[in-house]
Amino acid sequence: MAVTTSNMFGKITVNDKAIAMVAGFAARECYGVVDLVTRRFIDSIKGLFSKIPYTNGVKIKTENNKIIIDIFAIFKNGVSFEAVTESLKSTVVYNVEQFSGFQVKEINVKIVGVKL
Repeated sequence: MAVTTSNMFGKITVNDKAIAMVAGFAARECYGVVDLVTRRFIDSIKGLFSKIPYTNGVKIKTENNKIIIDIFAIFKNGVSFEAVTESLKSTVVYNVEQFSGFQVKEINVKIVGVKL
């Protein structure tokens, strides 16, 4: 799936992989996030051979040209999970909306683990 819009210049389409790459890069830059990981083992195997960086641990869905993002993260030990989650959400929303020009409907942050 992809998000699409039209204007007087033509049709604009933004691919899900491009959105996932921007979201993954922004999420990894947040303080308290150690890494993003896939939820399923088979996705981890696929990620090893993926030529697109920063897409592991990010799942994109589109619904009526609005973006829904699932992020699977490992957090740093000793940080406030609520503060890091809110920071992560606001950073990813800002970066994805600035990149794509489309509205982010929802971000679901799933904490997979904690690392020292």
